[in-house]
Amino acid sequence: MFGWRRLRRARAAHLFVVNLRIVLGFAFLPAGLKKVLGQPFTDPDVVGVFHDFLRAFHATGGFYRFVGAVQIAVALLLMTQRFASLGALLALVLFTAIAALCWSTGAWFTAVMVTLMMAAAGLLLAWDPAAWWGLLRRVPPPEAPTETRVDEALWARAGAAVAAGYGLSSALLGGVYRPRGFEPTSLGFWVLPALLVIPLATWWLERRR
Repeated sequence: MFGWRRLRRARAAHLFVVNLRIVLGFAFLPAGLKKVLGQPFTDPDVVGVFHDFLRAFHATGGFYRFVGAVQIAVALLLMTQRFASLGALLALVLFTAIAALCWSTGAWFTAVMVTLMMAAAGLLLAWDPAAWWGLLRRVPPPEAPTETRVDEALWARAGAAVAAGYGLSSALLGGVYRPRGFEPTSLGFWVLPALLVIPLATWWLERRR
């Protein structure tokens, strides 16, 4: 318990959590936007059980777009900071389903990445047990220090800026960019490094206060 209380008081831990929420939220944006726009999530010339499933998933139309809308909603919940625990709970469900699909269809690299994201969502839930403990039992969890050590409102604006920046870049580029390796000649390749400036600037601004 002493270690937990000490961790909750550490500013570095709070910075890690608020940034992890933004990163996990951002992970849903490309996939969610592609689905909402009705764009396929796999190349037509790639074959295999995993890609065949994605093509069949895309062919469902309305359901495909609905899942995309859910992913975007979860991304925004995570980035608000205030409702991040609800977003983490929903993200854990989504990541678990995606991980099960990837492992069962042999998409090993994607399976490993999604499993790590699933673990990260679980970590976010463990960080704020008071938000969900009542779903399991009536006895409240041990009280944790309430100091946030970070300006969550400022970090919420940072998350909103990341989401808005990615949406604007997708609109300007005429499509949802998905990184496929080192592509410095592609304008979309530089979107992610540009968005990385936002959390860094937020950290610098918060330290200046």
